[in-house]
Amino acid sequence: MEDAASPNSGADLNLGGNRGRSIEECQDMIQRSFRNPIVKFLMEQMEKSGCRVGDNFVKAVVCTGPVAGGYTKGRGITVCSNYLTIQDEVNQVVIHELIHAYDECRAKNLDWTNCAHHACSEIRAGHLSGDCHFKRELLRGFIKLRGHEQECIKRRVLKSLRGNPYCSEVAAKDAMEAVWDTCYNDTKPFDRAP
Repeated sequence: MEDAASPNSGADLNLGGNRGRSIEECQDMIQRSFRNPIVKFLMEQMEKSGCRVGDNFVKAVVCTGPVAGGYTKGRGITVCSNYLTIQDEVNQVVIHELIHAYDECRAKNLDWTNCAHHACSEIRAGHLSGDCHFKRELLRGFIKLRGHEQECIKRRVLKSLRGNPYCSEVAAKDAMEAVWDTCYNDTKPFDRAP
């Protein structure tokens, strides 16, 4: 799980083929994302927690699989330039992956091969990043008025866990259900879900 196509934890979009940007364009978009208030807050919180976020912590790469980005322990965040086209997509990926990086920072024993640990970080990233905001779900073609956010998070957690070779379909679902309440309600470093 070391290449850009299969990071420890990856954000995905409703990706319809290679339609993205060059690495240089994406790197510029990453730099612009650092002005986003949520990105700035998460990076500050990581620094306060003792985790340095260096200049190359977030990198644009060309990915081989249909993912928007990912976080890999010890290597940082990758943003898949060839699958992203607009600034909002890049901001979302950076926020989602920064939540994984923050989880790794504050929980020194986070084990990505443990389905419950991975599920918990995915639940938090889905809930706190805005991945499952109503308008994003509409753009993905999912229309539901009540309960859309939790249903979206669960769908996306399971999709991410399918990419973890240590989690079978049954183990992923069981892990997600076992940690759901605790992890969904854990909003650190925010006071509440943004």
